[in-house]
Amino acid sequence: MAELRTDRLVLRRWRDSDLEPWAAMNADPEVREHLGDLLTREQSDASVSRFQADFDKRGYGWWAVEVQVTGEFIGFAGLDDVDEDMPFTGVEIGWRLARSAWGQGYATEGALRVLAHGFDALALPEILAVTTATNLRSQAVMRRIGMTRNPADDFDDPTEPEGALRSNVLYRISRSART
Repeated sequence: MAELRTDRLVLRRWRDSDLEPWAAMNADPEVREHLGDLLTREQSDASVSRFQADFDKRGYGWWAVEVQVTGEFIGFAGLDDVDEDMPFTGVEIGWRLARSAWGQGYATEGALRVLAHGFDALALPEILAVTTATNLRSQAVMRRIGMTRNPADDFDDPTEPEGALRSNVLYRISRSART
C-alpha cells in the first residue's frame, strides 16, 4: 500500500493508535450529520478492519490521514468502489475529518493528492464523489478539486429512508478533464 504525502499531510495505513480518535469521530453528531447513525466503538473498529481488507484486496481504499508536523490522526481520505445498490458504478473519492481539522484546507489538500493517485497510479478514467444534497461543505471541496455536477445525475439513495440523508448529489471528474 502506497503512502501518500502532501505539503502538510500523510495518507497512510491505519494503526492501532488511530482506533480511539476514529471512534470519537464516529460518535460525534456533527461529524456524522450527513452520514447517518453514530457508530459504537465496535462498529468503528470493524470499519477499520474492512478498510484494511479492501486495501489489501484492491490496492486502494481509505487511508488514515495525519498531520505531518504533529503526527496527529485527523481522519481519512481515499477511494472506494461505489456500492452495488447505487444507480451508477465507478470509483468514488471521499474524506472525513475530525471537527478540529475542519476549515484548514486539509480535505481539499488530501483529496487533490488522492485524485492524482487515482488518475496517475491507478489509471482510473473517472472519479466520482457523492454526498447528501445538504452537505454544502463537501460539495465545496468537490468543486475546489475540479469536480463538476450535472443535476440530472442527482439521485435518492435507495439505502436511506425518507429524510435528509436520502437526497444525494453526484460530482464527477475525468482524467482527461483534470487540470
